Amino acid sequence: MVQESILLVGAGGHAKACIDIIEREKGFIVKGLVGLPEEVGSRILDYPILGSDEDVRMLLGDCKNALVAVGQIKTPELRIRLFNQLQENGFLLPVIVSPHAYVSPHAKLDVGTIVMHGAVVNAGAVVGKNCIINTRVLIEHEAIVASHCHISTGAVINGGANIGAGSFVGSGSIIGNDIKLGSGCLVGMGLAVRHHYTNNTRILTNDKS
Repeated sequence: MVQESILLVGAGGHAKACIDIIEREKGFIVKGLVGLPEEVGSRILDYPILGSDEDVRMLLGDCKNALVAVGQIKTPELRIRLFNQLQENGFLLPVIVSPHAYVSPHAKLDVGTIVMHGAVVNAGAVVGKNCIINTRVLIEHEAIVASHCHISTGAVINGGANIGAGSFVGSGSIIGNDIKLGSGCLVGMGLAVRHHYTNNTRILTNDKS
């Protein structure tokens, strides 16, 4: 199998997790990373930081594939900005799936999304662009995760749930069947969400039944 090179935009902890998955997935070879100006010339897990945001267009000449490798907790704005910058500069943003994850052939994943070790995306589920489906996440049948979301470690999105664009679901939280969260919602860690919420809601305590 011919491996194409891929550029990772971001050089922090999430980038390290992305590197680990790409190395094991074997569809791509990491060309290098894009970091902060003061990081250029250093290395992450033995891969070079080749440039900063200002150098993205130049780097396209050596590598046509890219992935946003910046994490997301408080806001999706940085990941959205980087994703749009990469698309505007002509990069391809492939879907990356860990070989230790399961994605049903009847599920749909959009460009720039990464599915990490131990995650399960079941039949009929739809995941949008530029999402992080983190370690051991379960996305059940017919659930929808819109673009630019981070579903954090061990979270469960039950059947028919609908997570709005740019939302964050914290580690170990459970979104109930058919529950709808508006765009930009933030769900804290270890919570059970049983009721619908509108856009930009911060959910920091368990719902009452």
